[in-house]
Amino acid sequence: MMHKINFYRNGLFAVFIFLGILTSSLNGQKFVNEFLNIGVGARAHGMFGAVSASVEDGTAAYWNPGALASVESPLQLNAMHASWFGGISNYDYFSISKKLDSRNPSVACFSLIRLGVDNIPYTLNLISADGTVDYDRVTNFSAADYAGLFSYSRALDIDGDWAVGGSVKIIHRSVGKFGKAWGFGADVGIRYKSDNILFGVTAKDVTTTVNTWSFSFTDEEKETFANTNNEIPVSSTELTLPRIIVGGGYKGKISNFSYLGEVDLNISTDGTKAAIFSGNHINFDPSLGFEGGYADKVFIRFGVGNIQKVINPTNAATKKFELQPNVGLGLKLGRLRVDYALTNLGSVSGIKASHIFSIGLDFIPNE
Repeated sequence: MMHKINFYRNGLFAVFIFLGILTSSLNGQKFVNEFLNIGVGARAHGMFGAVSASVEDGTAAYWNPGALASVESPLQLNAMHASWFGGISNYDYFSISKKLDSRNPSVACFSLIRLGVDNIPYTLNLISADGTVDYDRVTNFSAADYAGLFSYSRALDIDGDWAVGGSVKIIHRSVGKFGKAWGFGADVGIRYKSDNILFGVTAKDVTTTVNTWSFSFTDEEKETFANTNNEIPVSSTELTLPRIIVGGGYKGKISNFSYLGEVDLNISTDGTKAAIFSGNHINFDPSLGFEGGYADKVFIRFGVGNIQKVINPTNAATKKFELQPNVGLGLKLGRLRVDYALTNLGSVSGIKASHIFSIGLDFIPNE
């Protein structure tokens, strides 16, 4: 019995901590909609997200909607799953892309992203008004973030060398039945490709994405917050400021071997002073990716990012550079693509390595 009581007390404490972090996020206006910075597709993760110029499948709706016009199949599906913290947190992605009939190549796409923690014990009502412990009052809830992207891309010429596109984002975040937020934003992008040269520019949250939170608690729940010296979350608005990703790459082929290298520069104003190049109002975060292939069937990938200036533990007055590598593999079997990435290797945050899997499937008539 004592074990159960300690468990639920810990669960109650976890709820308070979670709500405290949520409140701080709302008030601080930093790291808003961070789940949309994780990225989709194991290929991209293996290259540490340095794909804004080279992406050519349905995941382009996320990385650079201008590159979405490169999708060649009439209909394409993409999906990804990642799990963190021993399966406590799950990240899922699905998209469907449709090539449209027009003089210049054009593609429409719908994408759905979810990051969630499920089956969280809700112990706020564990103790009744008379002070007794009632386990029947314990329920479970989920804390989940959703994003739906409606994207369109069109080539500016018949050859498709230049293409532009955009994504409209609808965001829904929920914490059980007591906290919900809705948000809206947009991304735009442009991409150029030739036989060897690749170039892309993506403007994320170009309109400034706005999330509006609302909370609903019973009088009894509010009393519990007050008795435990916890702040009650209130309705609020949070903003995601625009940022720009500029990418350039080079691809080539020697016999059956292909190679591709890309460098992306993430330009933001989020106040991250650990960025390798940072000022009072702007930050520059580079990432590098490489992909080598054989016979357009087997691929190996490598990426480097999260390059930061961190305090030197042996001399707090100085800083040192840290970076994080990712690796990945890919297999193309006709219309099916299977990709894998191992991420968070050597992460400065101490997070354990994560395994990410994704698939892509092309639907081509008469094949």
